[in-house]
Amino acid sequence: MDKRLVVVTGGTRGVGAGIARAFVEAGDDVVVCARRPPEVPVDGVEFVPLDLRDPPAVRVFFDGLPRVDVLVNNAGGAPHRLLAETDAERHARVIELNLTAPLTASLAAYEQLRRARGSVVMIGSVSGTRPSPGTAAYGAAKAGLENLARSMAVEWAPDVRVNTLVVGMVRTELSHLHYGDEDGIAAVSRTVPMGRLAEPLDVGRAAVFLASDAAAYITGAGLLVHGGGERPAFLDAATANKEK
Repeated sequence: MDKRLVVVTGGTRGVGAGIARAFVEAGDDVVVCARRPPEVPVDGVEFVPLDLRDPPAVRVFFDGLPRVDVLVNNAGGAPHRLLAETDAERHARVIELNLTAPLTASLAAYEQLRRARGSVVMIGSVSGTRPSPGTAAYGAAKAGLENLARSMAVEWAPDVRVNTLVVGMVRTELSHLHYGDEDGIAAVSRTVPMGRLAEPLDVGRAAVFLASDAAAYITGAGLLVHGGGERPAFLDAATANKEK
């Protein structure tokens, strides 16, 4: 059989690079696209420069590919920014990158995915399932992304499967921006039931599963990749049921 062609948006570093590496390990041909090239290229991965917020350029990119078997909508992110500290236009750009861009890419790839009976994997976030102070626009976009995936799964079935990875905290080269120094990262890790942050390859291998034949009957689903989630704060605040 021919190798699958997998497209990973924003696959040049962090979670995206981990996803690209996992598909390479699975034996796939992988193309990553982002505005800037990777500082540390992943072996076996082809890079194509692309601004995912430019719909005509996105359509040209996908039209130029020989086929698309898997699309992983990974590109996204947001700086820490309280709502009232900036204007609506900046928040709108966060939503554009994290919600509109995955829709743009999915539509541009649809015909190739349909012919291949392929799969879309959205990279969501626990920020879309709970309050997200400091990244409210990001959380809102990720909540919308999971809903978009569920609707897309119904509209595109049975030809294209669409699922979401709901990702928790991941240790990347930018972790210090969110969690602080090594002591801060260690302290945050202790709040996770699994006792550590995810590694990018953890997310990548979950994406490989959702795109595989092992998940052939899974569509419209959200797979939690968060190490068990967050311990409810009230358990530590309550004075009842404490060991003496």
